[in-house]
Formats: sequence, structure tokens, C-alpha cells
Amino acid sequence: MVLESISRIIKMQLPAYLKKLPLPDTIGGFARLTVSEWLRLLPLLGILALLGYLTIRPFLPKKKKQRDSLINLKIQKENPKVVNEIDIEDLRTPNVCYCRCWRSKTFPVCDKSHIKHNELTGDNVGPLILKKKTL
Repeated sequence: MVLESISRIIKMQLPAYLKKLPLPDTIGGFARLTVSEWLRLLPLLGILALLGYLTIRPFLPKKKKQRDSLINLKIQKENPKVVNEIDIEDLRTPNVCYCRCWRSKTFPVCDKSHIKHNELTGDNVGPLILKKKTL
């Protein structure tokens, strides 16, 4: 039953549909088509576009996972979540900068590695700055 319906569509209705389409003889003829003629062409153009996309899709470049998009590349990777706690009263200097880009060679203290990271990736990460209150 289903195959008979598909066969009838392909053998009878599709050729009749294609004969009624307003296909111009030249490329310039497409500019002279009316809106209603374009609407009649729309299903065919959509199917052709879909078939073209499906044909070239295997050859399109695949998105790769960029290793550089990860923020933490090496610090405590064995832990599911890295958390550092620092008691502000224990600060020995009035200002301390802590790394938030995970690129610092002196982690958790910032060594300004975020500047190079931001230039390479377009990121805007900066350090966490703790200031000791003077009483």
C-alpha cells in the first residue's frame, strides 16, 4: 500500500508537478519571475538545497575540541573541583593577586600569564585581587 503510493507520486504526480514549474531558459529569466512563480518553485528549490547540503556535508570541516579552550590545563586535575581557601587575616602584604586563568607558573598566585592567554583566545580573565584592610 505504501509502496504503491510512493510509486504513484514518483511516476505520475512528480512529472506533472515538474512540467507545471515556471523554469526559465536563461539565468536572467529568474529575475523576471513573479512572486507566485517563485512560490511554486520554492518546494523544489528547498529539496535541491537540502540534497546539496547532504551531499557536501561529509566534506565540511568538523569542529574540533580545542584544548586551549579549557581554562585549567594542569592544576589538580585529579580532583573533580579545585577550591582554594585563604584566610584574609593571614595576608602578609597589603595586596595579593590570585590567578583565575590557571596559566600561572606560581599558581595560585598570579604571574600575569592571563595577559598572554587573553591575547591568544580573546578571553577577558584577570586576577583576583585581595586587599588587606589597614586599621
